[in-house]
Amino acid sequence: MMAKKEKSNLRGVIVAAITAIFLMAVFGSIHRILAARLATPVDIPLISPETLEKLPFQMGEWTGQEVALDEDIVRATDTDAHISRNYSRYNASEQVWLYVAYGTRARDLMPHRPEVCYTGSGWTLMSRDSMEIPLSDGMKLQCTIFQFYRGTLNKKKLAVLHYYIVDGQYCRDVSLLRSNVWRGSGTVDYVAQVQVVTAIRGDLTVESAVKTISAFAVESASLISKLFEKAQESISSDTNNSHDS
Repeated sequence: MMAKKEKSNLRGVIVAAITAIFLMAVFGSIHRILAARLATPVDIPLISPETLEKLPFQMGEWTGQEVALDEDIVRATDTDAHISRNYSRYNASEQVWLYVAYGTRARDLMPHRPEVCYTGSGWTLMSRDSMEIPLSDGMKLQCTIFQFYRGTLNKKKLAVLHYYIVDGQYCRDVSLLRSNVWRGSGTVDYVAQVQVVTAIRGDLTVESAVKTISAFAVESASLISKLFEKAQESISSDTNNSHDS
């Protein structure tokens, strides 16, 4: 009975998060100047979906499995590649949903703000906290943790840890993108958006939920970032070799 309840809770998390992602693509807005400056086509080979699939299904004590997204949602998000997985540990007593979206068109990922799009799909923002989480490789993960709820008598609650990776740098919001644009470079090789989501159930406190998504972020952030680093190094190497020949 408990296993069925846990699966139901996780399905609710996934449905809520996927709905918000869809609305991010549909309702996201960008300042016209930023959009124009970031609209320049990027002459860089795309990181393939197969590259992202190399993210381990086993990360420490976390075990993952694929969660397929509807093709209409994938097209609407206008990403070049993505990851959608469930990860759990401790006999599924702790569960998260991981979503990673990658693109070379920065303007398509910039509008993806949970505080706008989760609320647009019927959730109420409870809190928003900027975090700096130390990672095992010495880096610090700049991220934002959101709490949302929906309903009255039987409130459903979500905790969402969100950050971007902009050309290898962690960024809690689009400030790094904006700074690149306003400095005049306007060049961004790639952007990745990462969400780690869990349900705040009756037997799980807010503090425990935040601890769960933070623990998973610590385990996964460096591995996600390294996927892009290795792919970009490979692309640069291939490009240099082709020029030399």
